[in-house]
Amino acid sequence: MKTGIIVYIAGSDLPDNAVDHKTAVSNLNIEADRLEFVSATSGHFDISDAWWSLTVKGMQRIICKLAEFTSLGDLKLTGRELRLCG
Repeated sequence: MKTGIIVYIAGSDLPDNAVDHKTAVSNLNIEADRLEFVSATSGHFDISDAWWSLTVKGMQRIICKLAEFTSLGDLKLTGRELRLCG
């Protein structure tokens, strides 16, 4: 079964636009067949857009994880997951 992960970058304390969101997400070392991210400044517009993108790419299991930027500008997972249904 192919697994897709959505990383939802939450929080209002986003670093400046010089941060490469794709690199920050890839540094999280998440094991998945496909990875999408949702952020206020780049990536998908919302979770449903990322979910649709993973679905059309053949992912049968899709998990949404929450992440936030630390004060140093690093991205870390919060440990919370959102339950997707539909």
